[in-house]
Amino acid sequence: MFLEKVMENNPKLIEFAFKLQQKGQILPDTYVLDYDTIIENGKKMKKIADKLNIKLFFMTKQLGRNPEIAKGLMEIGFDGVVAVDFKETLTMIENNIKLGNVGHLVQIPTAALETVIKHKPEIMTVYNFEMVKKINEAAKKQNHIQDIMPRVVDEDSFLYGSQQGGFDVQDLGCLIDSISKLKNVKLAGLTVFPAFLYDKEKQDIVATVNMKAMEKAIKIAKEKGYKDLLINLPSVTCCRGIEIIHKYGGNSGEPGHGLTATTPLHKDTDQPEKIGYVYVSEVSHTFKEDSHCYGGGFYRRGGLQSALVGTSLKNCKKVKCSAEDNNIDYHFKLQGKHQIGDGVIICYRTQAFTTRSQIAVVKGLKDDNPQLFGIYSSLGEKLKKNW
Repeated sequence: MFLEKVMENNPKLIEFAFKLQQKGQILPDTYVLDYDTIIENGKKMKKIADKLNIKLFFMTKQLGRNPEIAKGLMEIGFDGVVAVDFKETLTMIENNIKLGNVGHLVQIPTAALETVIKHKPEIMTVYNFEMVKKINEAAKKQNHIQDIMPRVVDEDSFLYGSQQGGFDVQDLGCLIDSISKLKNVKLAGLTVFPAFLYDKEKQDIVATVNMKAMEKAIKIAKEKGYKDLLINLPSVTCCRGIEIIHKYGGNSGEPGHGLTATTPLHKDTDQPEKIGYVYVSEVSHTFKEDSHCYGGGFYRRGGLQSALVGTSLKNCKKVKCSAEDNNIDYHFKLQGKHQIGDGVIICYRTQAFTTRSQIAVVKGLKDDNPQLFGIYSSLGEKLKKNW
């Protein structure tokens, strides 16, 4: 999906990824992250966000909850992490990363509430009043007032499967009144998801139908006296996306794929951000007229189409690549017969935390002195080389 783009704007990453694979420094099924490029992309976003007074919480799930990337983004001034599930929240706590927005897309379970609130997340997204009361109880034990942010929906809202939940905006007034009676939580924001999506025909980021619920919610909150809420408008947050957030009155975004320039916008158009990772595999065997490389990193919405196969950027060729999404991704198929042990470079859209891949962080590419900084699991744990 992004192979042509990474060849165009980050060929050094491809070259070094081949070297790592050929020298055996990484195993097949590894995402190689270009730390320098990801941080530079973050700086570009921060510059625009600061100018427009928009708060940015970075997302790490796409990159395997990687703590080194998280630390780097904190160093350049991001406001904290948006930990979209509770396991990511706990990983960030273990690595002393400031919690920005937690509870969205997955609520914090009861058993973890006290631990999470102890680390004082800036805001917690909530889907129902029962969770609000549980947060209030946990915060009370710690003599803390926790800011919360309802996710709002209406009858027209578009929600992804397995991500359904939120308060009907028609009930928001009553919810605000109920929250105001609790002493250890405070209404501090409103959110919808997705607020924006990429429109291929327009080749731009556009508002979704969910923004209708947000507009209603903002009006209700203002009528209740709330004027300085965090208006969190996530999805496709990047340099261009930040401008769209500002246009629609938002003041908070959550860059994820924007940090690695792997949104659909970046595939079809030229944007300030550059591609920040590639997926590395290795030719395993041939079967009949085709070859197969090691799998493990498949994501069905990734747009897998092609791969570079060879030993270096100069000594490789582009071939069709595919994976069957109704079976375990033990292997990817490569068109044609290839040398066993040759490297395979793929660049598609991923959610690394859903894979069994390893994550290799590379630093120094921008200075032509690349070094393998460390290898991690797809869940953010640093690994020792065992091969």
